[in-house]
Amino acid sequence: MKLCTLQYEPIDVDALLAQCTNPSDGAVVCFIGRPRNIDNGREVLYLEYEAHQSMAIKELTTIMQKALKQFTINDCIVVHRLGRVDIGQASVVIIVTAMHRKEAFNASQFIIDELKKSVPIWKKEYFNDGSQWKSG
Repeated sequence: MKLCTLQYEPIDVDALLAQCTNPSDGAVVCFIGRPRNIDNGREVLYLEYEAHQSMAIKELTTIMQKALKQFTINDCIVVHRLGRVDIGQASVVIIVTAMHRKEAFNASQFIIDELKKSVPIWKKEYFNDGSQWKSG
């Protein structure tokens, strides 16, 4: 399965993992990015994500295609939340399957690094005393 999507609903990681059923997969790497409750000494209450959705999907698809060409992987799933994401909830999930763990780990690292660099998704942190947009 090759999937990249943006969604406002919570990400069901178990349902995504259940879609990884290729019998030749010796490795399934799942990266879950989630908001933490502190940033630069300030208590974070929650995050909010916005995106240029059509451009973000196009860029995510390009990143996924590069990963599929660059690494020996079978499948790839990338799901990113939009809207409010509470502390501890998944904001991004990347699942990569491969015959061997090294390729799956390397592809997952590549995808999250490229996503942070080039996908038009913006994050705003909310605190007790205000909010601020974050970069990267």
